[in-house]
Amino acid sequence: MNKTERALVISESLDVLYPDPPIPLNHKSIFTLLIAVILSAQCTDIRVNKITPLLFKKANDPQRMIKLGTEEIKKIIKPCGLSPQKSKSIFELSKILVKQHQGKVPKSFVELEALPGVGHKTASVVMSQGFGYPAFPVDTHVHRLAQRWKLTNGKNVQQTEKDLKRIFPESEWNRLHIQIILYGREFCTARGCNGTSCKEKPCSILNSNRKRPIKTKKP
Repeated sequence: MNKTERALVISESLDVLYPDPPIPLNHKSIFTLLIAVILSAQCTDIRVNKITPLLFKKANDPQRMIKLGTEEIKKIIKPCGLSPQKSKSIFELSKILVKQHQGKVPKSFVELEALPGVGHKTASVVMSQGFGYPAFPVDTHVHRLAQRWKLTNGKNVQQTEKDLKRIFPESEWNRLHIQIILYGREFCTARGCNGTSCKEKPCSILNSNRKRPIKTKKP
């Protein structure tokens, strides 16, 4: 199969498994989505979803987050890890949103990536899941599966994102990146699958005759 054929198998298989994939991080606004994504760095979505209700009950907008202060933010988000850096980023970006953006999350990659603690992946998640702008955020699951499915060489996440955007139609990006994450968690985990014993589509089709384990590069 060439990449176009593989991409079609992937899209069709994931649409069957996850016809209406939910956004993994619970949120009620663009701002709370942004904060949740920042907290998800090196932390599971499950844990983030347990912590954010506690945080957002006290501060669900930039103004309240500023009043809450760095130390209180740090205490609440400690279970998510990296709390000193994350709390500082959340506090500082809240101040910037109030001073420069009328308390609203900006709707552009350039402005989002200028905020403390916001890299390209975080901005991509907010743009796609929050604003509905076509984007293809690449996390560890997406990066791993793109290699296992021979869609990229795994050189880095930037190259993986470019390769996936080139292979799949823009109209599929926002849905597909969530579907891949869900599939990577449920069926094709980092240690639970190496391409030789796949039983669920699309892996079972793409790697049906594979004898040797697939080695993937980490982000």
